Amino acid sequence: MGDETSTLLGNGSVGILAETVNMWERRAPLCPSHCARLLHSGKMQSGIERIIVQPSAKRIHHDSQYEDVGCEISDDLSECGLILGIKQPKLEMILPDRAYAFFSHTHKAQIENMPLLDKVLAERVSLFDYELIVGDDEKRLIAFGMFAGRAGVIDFLHGLGKRYLNLGYSTPFLSLGSSHMYSSLAAAKAAVISVGEEIATQGLPSKISPLVFVFTGSGNVSQGAQEIFKLLPHTFVDAGQLPCLFKQAGDLAHSSQTTKRVFQVYGCVVTSQDMVAPKDPTKMFDKDDYYAHPEHYDPVFHEKIAPYASVIVNCMYWEKRFPRLLSTKQLQELMKKGCPLLGISDITCDIGGSMEFVNRTTSIECPFFRYDPCTDSYHDDMEGDGIVCLAVDILPTEFPKEASRHFGDILSQFIGTLASSKNIADLPSHLQRACIANGGALTPLYEYIPRMRNSSSIDSSPNSENAFQKKYSKLVSLSGHLFDQFLINEALDKIEAHGGSFRLVKCEVGQSASVMSYSEVEVGADDPAILDSIIDSLSSVAHSSSKVGHPRKEKELSLKVGKMVEVKDCLIQRPAILILGAGRICRPAVEFLASVGKRSSLFLKECQVSEFEEIEEFQVLVASLYLKDAEETIEGIPNTTAIQLDAMDNASLSKYIAEVDVVLSLLPPNFHATIANACIEHKKHLVTASYVDDSISKLDEKAKDAGVTILAEMGLDPGIDHMMAMKMIDQARGKRGKIKAFTSYCGGLPSPAAANNPLAYKFSWNPAGALRTGCNPATYKFSDEIVQVDGDRLYDSAVRYRLPDFPAFALEYLPNRNSLVYGDLYGISTEASTIFRATLRYEGFSEIMSTLAKIGLFDTKLHPILNGDVKRPTFGAFLNGLLSCPDTTNSKNHEALMRDEELVRRIILLGHCKEASRAMKTVKTIKFLGLNEDKEIPGKCSSAFDVTCLCMEEKLAYSTNEQDMVLLHHVIEVEYPDDKPTETHRATLLEFGRMENGRSVTAMALTVGIPAGIGALLLIQKKIQKRGVVRPLQPEVYLPALDILEAFGLKVVENVEIEAPDIYI
Repeated sequence: MGDETSTLLGNGSVGILAETVNMWERRAPLCPSHCARLLHSGKMQSGIERIIVQPSAKRIHHDSQYEDVGCEISDDLSECGLILGIKQPKLEMILPDRAYAFFSHTHKAQIENMPLLDKVLAERVSLFDYELIVGDDEKRLIAFGMFAGRAGVIDFLHGLGKRYLNLGYSTPFLSLGSSHMYSSLAAAKAAVISVGEEIATQGLPSKISPLVFVFTGSGNVSQGAQEIFKLLPHTFVDAGQLPCLFKQAGDLAHSSQTTKRVFQVYGCVVTSQDMVAPKDPTKMFDKDDYYAHPEHYDPVFHEKIAPYASVIVNCMYWEKRFPRLLSTKQLQELMKKGCPLLGISDITCDIGGSMEFVNRTTSIECPFFRYDPCTDSYHDDMEGDGIVCLAVDILPTEFPKEASRHFGDILSQFIGTLASSKNIADLPSHLQRACIANGGALTPLYEYIPRMRNSSSIDSSPNSENAFQKKYSKLVSLSGHLFDQFLINEALDKIEAHGGSFRLVKCEVGQSASVMSYSEVEVGADDPAILDSIIDSLSSVAHSSSKVGHPRKEKELSLKVGKMVEVKDCLIQRPAILILGAGRICRPAVEFLASVGKRSSLFLKECQVSEFEEIEEFQVLVASLYLKDAEETIEGIPNTTAIQLDAMDNASLSKYIAEVDVVLSLLPPNFHATIANACIEHKKHLVTASYVDDSISKLDEKAKDAGVTILAEMGLDPGIDHMMAMKMIDQARGKRGKIKAFTSYCGGLPSPAAANNPLAYKFSWNPAGALRTGCNPATYKFSDEIVQVDGDRLYDSAVRYRLPDFPAFALEYLPNRNSLVYGDLYGISTEASTIFRATLRYEGFSEIMSTLAKIGLFDTKLHPILNGDVKRPTFGAFLNGLLSCPDTTNSKNHEALMRDEELVRRIILLGHCKEASRAMKTVKTIKFLGLNEDKEIPGKCSSAFDVTCLCMEEKLAYSTNEQDMVLLHHVIEVEYPDDKPTETHRATLLEFGRMENGRSVTAMALTVGIPAGIGALLLIQKKIQKRGVVRPLQPEVYLPALDILEAFGLKVVENVEIEAPDIYI
């Protein structure tokens, strides 16, 4: 709405777009009845002369219905001054010099919507966003929250019937359809009422009661959800009544009255005060304080609410700075304790948000997925263990008729004003505030958008002209109604008015007028006094009580100011490292790389390599298939950015590789060939911690031709073991020594305090890989003889072992695959008479594992009793079958067969071991793992191997406060010429897991992640000159790497023992 000479703006002609965003979008901004009233009132009264509707065969109202009331049907909207839609149109559909109204999602400067805004500005469009049209009470006038809540509950009830059927229960919910299956909201409600009547008369099985629906929040979404729920026979209870309700119903379910029915469901509405508690026990919950300072509160939803919920209907928007409602780990713990939770209707669709395990959106046609907390796995069916999750992000489209009527009722009140006004100044204030752009420029209220785009650490490129080059900076956290009340404008104006600069570090935008937004802004100035003055000015904004044309309450903007930092380097043009994968070992690598700049890498000053004294800061990009994983990995670490990336998407992978200096891949080995080829294409170095396989080895010449280094095997084993070995070998050869014997022992173990089970072993991930490793054959050289060990004899080949420097460790070792390969790698094949690599375990581990294997508990073949239509066996019955025990239908017989002495007798009788003591250790292990229990084996287990893995994963997991341990030990015997005595060189690395900043970090993660990070550091600093496929066997790699490891606290202890000369008498 620019110059009054415009021939189209304000001409009274309105266009209605055909929606193209997705197949389910059937809503319309105006219904035929609205159009009829506007047209028949005449232009003098309504301001509208013509309405032209683009034809659409899927719109809820047919084209003929619009035509019947006087609308024109045409694809051509070029004669319309105002064009209406629901969602944003395709960019090519935007015509110049028009006014458009739709949900644009551009006023928060979200990166993905900036191409739309650029198009609007280029075409001199006046853009009105429905989301910004608010009333005097500052609440949005046009919103669909109620419809989302209604559809979300109906759809979930539909799925609940299917889920119960899979669990063996027939319920009235099974007859209910999804929302979109009904011709109207009224018809859908009638169907819910019918379900409710059947519950009231026929009841629900007592074993699934109490059926408790927990609703989070009290806004429009929650109200819509509760509206549907109230159509069922119900009782609402307070959060404090849930334990009592649950106990009463539990007593009923376990009574002798197994046919007892329950004739109602229960609801519980919870808000913030039910979800968190002040960390300070002397304080009460304060909503304003919680929104301003969520770090003052601990989550309690998983303790107070979730243990009693059957269904959680999530209606509250969530931001990352707030505690989660339910984390993945919390859910896993709850389900282990028998939590009755059946599913989640996540109407908010905050992926990876308040419900951490909701990791994807679902579609209307396939609205559910199943998450199994026990295996941390996702499935697209309703069969099996776990909970079902609904996460449809377009729920209001399921009631297009009613949603369109609601929308048009409000929009038609001011559409005439928009259609007839040629100048924005003629519009009422609430419409002026909803206008983002006008005549090719942003309106004053939205002039912050390009400032945010240019300052964003995420959106800016290394060559951006936004040079944040001030000498001093502070990180300022802003929370409040930053966008809907335009407080962000005031804040940025204050910064720039004082000559400061800013860089947007984080921005989390409230999704409704009632929810506050949160931003972290790095504010800079060249003088500390000026920086302090800027902070004072921002504080004045926080405490001001009014805003021009927009009254607000006091303290609607909250500030939290960090410490002042002296910035010595410009943040642009920094070298960048891309880390692919955000698993367990990623964070130590990220922390290492992000901390090696001039300001904070004090540990590098301790290194003997002087070149590292002037290392500049790096930008570390962490990429994961799921953005939330990357965000959690980098949380609290400076100089880092989280990105979403599918490593199998070649275009996206190439884009990011091209923008960085070095790539560090922590993904599984099968990804590395693809990544390596992309690195070679863009001439970027690559680091991995994985073994060099054929696919990588074949790239050697190609990488050399491109001048690229692919540094592989840069972890613990392989990695640190290579570097320790080559340092010892090269030192010996430097003294003209000859390697007589090389032995290496390595193990990832529980710390002695955590080795508190019969096996003295624990798993930090799925045990299947470790169990399969125990079946691998091994080859080594001993006293010039080649020794081969079959996989089925590996555990029997274990040997007791004691370390001279750590005699308290009662250890044993097993041969580790093919040791001869290492003779070739280290160049000692022809001179060393012994080349032996072994895996370390605590003493006694192998004899128990050998016996378990002989019983058949590691057998991977499908077992007949675990497959087919037969009744699922119990763990004890399955064990009896493996031990050739008789039928156990008699409970006394079963108990007798599970006695220790009986199990020991049968294990020996069947020849699985000879010694009673060994058999007894095996029995204690079986009982510790629960393999004797009278519990039904889950349906996902189809082999003995599956059963054993399931029990080990549950019983041999690390608890929160337990530490793991890594032990790596090399022994090299060196012969010298000229009758010099033989020397025995030993090198040992012993590392325990740590607790750092409240986070548990495993020793395995440290000893794999940090060497990999060091490899990236050496490459980015051009310390490695060798090209092609490289292992850390050269001095240019292992010397500085071992030096940095020691400075970082991972110290290798070395000693030399000289053989005493023979004395002849």
